[in-house]
Amino acid sequence: MSDESMQPVEDFTKVESIFVRHRNCLLVRAQFTPIFTGYYLHLMEHQLRYENTMDATLKDMLAVLSLHLTARPWAETIAWTVNLRAPRVNYFVTGSSTFENVTGRLFTKDIREPDRNMFYSQTSVSGQEPRTTTVDLATNDPIDWVEHFYQQSEQRPAKCFRLDDEHYALLVAQPDYDAEWFEEVDAAKAAAITEVEQTKVLETRKFHFNCGCSKERILPTLSSWKNRLDELFQGDEQITVNCPRCGAHYQVSRQDLSGD
Repeated sequence: MSDESMQPVEDFTKVESIFVRHRNCLLVRAQFTPIFTGYYLHLMEHQLRYENTMDATLKDMLAVLSLHLTARPWAETIAWTVNLRAPRVNYFVTGSSTFENVTGRLFTKDIREPDRNMFYSQTSVSGQEPRTTTVDLATNDPIDWVEHFYQQSEQRPAKCFRLDDEHYALLVAQPDYDAEWFEEVDAAKAAAITEVEQTKVLETRKFHFNCGCSKERILPTLSSWKNRLDELFQGDEQITVNCPRCGAHYQVSRQDLSGD
């Protein structure tokens, strides 16, 4: 067995933030196999299964949110929710540069039909009020969603690309950027930027798929039912509680809530 084959597989995705000199653009890129692997292990552990197209969309959102977090200042927690009319589904992803994690899930049951497709972004910083923005969407493609979000909310152009081998890239315009060059960048040119342009790596951040939820963290959300256990359990000894952030399933017993 070669030394290379014995190298451990990384359990995190390393996201590079790269300044493109003379073009005044920020290139953020990464290879997302580690995050996608963590995501699928999570689905297997909790016996979750999503339809193929929805699964691919959620993976896109996890990847692009990681890129966006890296393009943003440290110490932010960002949550994106997308509400679509057809198919009627809610996508949810969230992540934190502080805790170096991303997670997400989708909802297909009891979804209110909106009058149009909507993208909601909430940015939170400790000690400050969350900042929320809402953007109308015209397509079902997450790449288009993010580019439109940048144009409307960040108020600067951005281009997002799915590249080969689970690589993704986000190109964000900075003040006095080379607009003509920016408009000409396609996926092939984005993949080759560091080979043909003068660039400088500004920083790297590491992300992994992890919600941080647990049964112990879920129990306080049920505290209001403590004096109404018969109503909550309806004759059963256990109920299943789902994490709203990642969809993980936890079995909760009457004893867990009664403290007996």
